[in-house]
Amino acid sequence: MAEFRTQLKETSRLCVEERPGPCTLVIFGASGDLAKRKLIPALLNLYKRDLLPEKFDVVGFGRSDMDGTEFKRFAPRFHYIRGGYDDEAAFKSLALKLSGIGARRAASGCHVFYLATPPKLAPGIVSQLAGAGLLAECSEGPACSRVVVEKPFGFDLASARELDRKLSEHLEERQIYRIDHYVGKETVQNMFMFRFANAIFEPVWDQRFIDHVEITTAEAEGVEGRAGYFDEAGALRDVFQNHMLQMMATVAMEPPSAFDAKCVRDEKARLFKSIRPIDPANPCAGVVRGQYEGYLGEKGVAPGSQTETYVAAELCVENTRWQGVPFYLRTGKRLKRRASEIAIFFRRVHDSMFAPFLPDDLYPNVLVFNVQPDEGVSLSIQAKSPGPKLCMDTLSMNFRYKDAGLDLPDAYERLLLDCMQGDQTLFIRSDALEASWSIVDPIRKGWDSGLGCPLIPYVRGSEGPLQADSIPARTGRGWRPF
Repeated sequence: MAEFRTQLKETSRLCVEERPGPCTLVIFGASGDLAKRKLIPALLNLYKRDLLPEKFDVVGFGRSDMDGTEFKRFAPRFHYIRGGYDDEAAFKSLALKLSGIGARRAASGCHVFYLATPPKLAPGIVSQLAGAGLLAECSEGPACSRVVVEKPFGFDLASARELDRKLSEHLEERQIYRIDHYVGKETVQNMFMFRFANAIFEPVWDQRFIDHVEITTAEAEGVEGRAGYFDEAGALRDVFQNHMLQMMATVAMEPPSAFDAKCVRDEKARLFKSIRPIDPANPCAGVVRGQYEGYLGEKGVAPGSQTETYVAAELCVENTRWQGVPFYLRTGKRLKRRASEIAIFFRRVHDSMFAPFLPDDLYPNVLVFNVQPDEGVSLSIQAKSPGPKLCMDTLSMNFRYKDAGLDLPDAYERLLLDCMQGDQTLFIRSDALEASWSIVDPIRKGWDSGLGCPLIPYVRGSEGPLQADSIPARTGRGWRPF
């Protein structure tokens, strides 16, 4: 396959980025792993890019002592409160601290409460915030309280609804920011620009021209210290229900009437609701699950665990745009390599004038969005190859951000900035959340009831269970190699 690189044309660059107004970010679980690995580095990068509010403070809240070393760049605007998440006195101290910050800078601004804690703790924390008078409803004025909740948002449809019910006792929907960091990745966001800012793509973005879509999220590592959580959740809940369905929605949604939170989230919710329901009597049709060899020996995994580390499935969207176009989704751990991508396979040409070559001899055009690790976009086309008069080869036009010398911001930078600005475009709304759980729940219940879908062992470092090939093979297709 021939290949050439493409470059960004800086002269045509159009950018708009607004600096948020006065804001205080409160991080619950400030001494924990998520804060150290993701949130603090994201804040530091926003600081370096001069995108933090001019009047900005960070308050850490946690159960452990913290010396504030990680936040030294924000001194003296960093504060820390040690206390339990059910400690009423600690929340009163938090309220006094926030009041003092507002008085010092003569502008209270918004309060963003980031719950970098297990989601099961969210209702208790929100209740304590409400009791301390810290959940001012968002209005037209600058004063506002927003709460960011990490995934997993629920364990199934029933628990997601219950968690929503508890949060809605104290919060309006416009105050709840359900975060999925995959949606904040540059290449996933690029789908909006690619589809809707280029006249050559949207006209062919339907069942007339697209044959099928593949979405892959593969990890080379195993549970890596997360066995306690992962062994209860499994790949279906941990990755498929959120990351993968969110990427699918970005690919398949109808064009929003505007690039704002309501319009984008309306279309995502409609897309989820148009996915063909899984047949309750045959919940494992078009689904394969696996477990990598050696998983049971991982520290923290329950003896005899039936938790899946791999899931592959075919989903169908029942609307005019996508009728008859299968979406193949797969995710797994301990696979051949780390790779997350969205591959759009276009239909082959109907006829070939290049005898003796038939249409099936010509490789289809494939558009690939590389989400990680080599973020970028590639397009494969057929082109004349040097040599005989009739000589074709597949030409791959590749663009990679790193080749252009671009340092991509982490997804959490984008999402933190959006929280401070009150922009919910890249966050998950309650109706879309319920719809995504409705897709996954029948599969999970089928597994739990023993209605099929055996747990298939697969070799570490492979592409997953060989039985997964049967999903696209039913219609004469195959998975894109890793």
